[in-house]
Amino acid sequence: MTLKARITEDMKDAMRARDAARLSTIRLLLAAIKQREVDGRVELTDADVLAILDKMVKQRKDSITQFEAGHRPDLAAVEQAEIAVLAAYMPQALTAAEVDAMIVEAIAATGVAGAAGIGKVMAILKPKLAGRADLAAASAQVRARLTG
Repeated sequence: MTLKARITEDMKDAMRARDAARLSTIRLLLAAIKQREVDGRVELTDADVLAILDKMVKQRKDSITQFEAGHRPDLAAVEQAEIAVLAAYMPQALTAAEVDAMIVEAIAATGVAGAAGIGKVMAILKPKLAGRADLAAASAQVRARLTG
């Protein structure tokens, strides 16, 4: 079963259970998926859906930061609940050691040295790390290894 099909089935389950909070979050996710499909005129793969999930989680984390700064714990709690629903569709996160091993492997595979090779290494890492690790942090680690 594809990730998109699983999300659709979960939406139906949430409707049957009358779980309004979960249902609204899943509907937002399906709307984002549909929008990307319509814009690109393509059927999204699981990797594309994971990219959308990752983006939505990051947006909610940013919102939580803003709500906490604005002394709105009620709105921050709503965003946190949405993250919990979205996180159920994300693959298991990689440990720091696993990410580091993948970086070393990608650098060895490309054979690059210096800052000019960061793009080549990240091109290899991006599909492997999508949804499983923070790509910005991985990029910083690659930069540190190649320039340090």
